[in-house]
Amino acid sequence: MPLTPTATRELLTRLGHQPKRFLGQNFLVDGNIVRKSLELAGITKGDTVVEIGPGLGTLTSALLTAGANVWAVEKDRVLHEYLATTLAVEFPQTFHLLEGDALEQPLARLDAAIVPVFKVVANLPYAISTPWMDAVLGGPLPSRMVLMLQQEAAQRYSAASGSKQFSAISIFLQAAYDLAPGHKVPAACFHPRPDIESYLLHLVRKTAPFIFSPENKRLIRSCFQQRRKQIASLLRERLPGHGQAWLQVLADAGVGPQARPEDIPVDLWTKLAPT
Repeated sequence: MPLTPTATRELLTRLGHQPKRFLGQNFLVDGNIVRKSLELAGITKGDTVVEIGPGLGTLTSALLTAGANVWAVEKDRVLHEYLATTLAVEFPQTFHLLEGDALEQPLARLDAAIVPVFKVVANLPYAISTPWMDAVLGGPLPSRMVLMLQQEAAQRYSAASGSKQFSAISIFLQAAYDLAPGHKVPAACFHPRPDIESYLLHLVRKTAPFIFSPENKRLIRSCFQQRRKQIASLLRERLPGHGQAWLQVLADAGVGPQARPEDIPVDLWTKLAPT
């Protein structure tokens, strides 16, 4: 069972640990949200799951109890030691715990060549959510992801073209994943209570996911850094002599050279010729 707010405070006191805001340490204290995370992820016995920042192990324990093999990376040394002396002892065959940075080990050192089918279920720290997502979207891709995010990040990832929130990360993510129904999470479900609401983002890998080349990712990011410029002008600056073919693809789809980056749908960005 998840720790209650009182039990969480008592455990943190016993560990001599103050939650670190810069690491996004808002600990989940609502059992319904833990159960919802496992339900959305479709966790069954034998699943391989990557978890980022397991913290006090509330979600981790539920995953392990459900029979999943969990690969987790925890940056905080105190919390890593706590998990190493509790859950790692209780589940020695199925809990693989790494002390480290999730940006350096986005899949917690899981070898996807050996275990090609895996899921990600995690409460992602806001400060690393976009660079972590960007790293994961380079492949190999999880079959499903259920991610606790600040609502602002979830809205940005799921934004449709034409909206002010549509961005490069929206394109990279939606080219590879379908957005399945998620779940709103009130601030009261965490200790300490965050300043804003959160959201369980539910992502299911497409049958034919598209992974952008590093070069095209850089190009797309640079276009969105000047999102009020017209796409023809941006391509002249960034791809002199090489952007005309893609402008024709856009024109054939009814998108003119005056369009801004945010106006171009995901499927048309995937037709950008390799740079």
